[in-house]
Amino acid sequence: MVMAKGPGLYSDIGKKARDLLYRDYQGDHKFTITTYTANGVAITSTGTKKGELFLADITTQLKNKNITTDIKVDTNSNVCTTITVDEPAPGVKGIFSFIVPDQKSGKVELQYFHEHAGINTSLGLTATPVVNFSGVAGNHTVIFGTDVSFDTATGDFAKYNAGVSFTTSDLIASLTLNDKGDSLTASYFHTVSPLTNTAVGAELIHRFSSNENTLTIGTQHSLDPLTTLKARVNNYGKASALIQHQWRPKSLVTISGEIDTRALEKSAKIGLAVALKP
Repeated sequence: MVMAKGPGLYSDIGKKARDLLYRDYQGDHKFTITTYTANGVAITSTGTKKGELFLADITTQLKNKNITTDIKVDTNSNVCTTITVDEPAPGVKGIFSFIVPDQKSGKVELQYFHEHAGINTSLGLTATPVVNFSGVAGNHTVIFGTDVSFDTATGDFAKYNAGVSFTTSDLIASLTLNDKGDSLTASYFHTVSPLTNTAVGAELIHRFSSNENTLTIGTQHSLDPLTTLKARVNNYGKASALIQHQWRPKSLVTISGEIDTRALEKSAKIGLAVALKP
């Protein structure tokens, strides 16, 4: 793995708050089981029930020194292959991916991690590729970054975003400008008690084109080292909660629910996720 410590990548801006507010909330029924062969190949089978629809996929992961190969086959017979090379040079990670039968899905990605910078570039393997570039610079306190995508087929920018993050020992605040300048997102994550993994967070999204605001606030707390509670609510009256229990090492059971406080006559959405690892 890349060991260089630094500001990370652009996608890490606001990630703590996003994970607190959205990660592990499940509106469907999902079952995942991972097994290992004698030579160390990991095989992960996943099944998800979305209403009346059932989706499944199988992922095989093989590690050989600093090269990791992931092959995923889904319900639609798509085969997605990702090859990751860790540190072919100091601080560098290379990723090559493609999907069969999609002939335009090939992509090469390079990541570079430095003490004061993080860069991620990718290029589609087509005659007129989409070129992506994101980069951050800063230190352990303040990080500035940008994320742009250029479509060589149209000669236009598909996206251009920018963000800044401020970090202290127990607080992370970030501000990002997204959707070609149409939306502004402010997020906040605060660690209340590291011993009980207690934290609070909030995210405010303002869309300039519609003058619409979306505010989501949430919290998490560990009842014990193996059991975590999370809850969130937004300004549209949607309230959600989950309980996650690690009943054996790396094996999790998560039960989540969501209600619309403005329409209590509607049934609550209940989700269940089970992940089993040996």
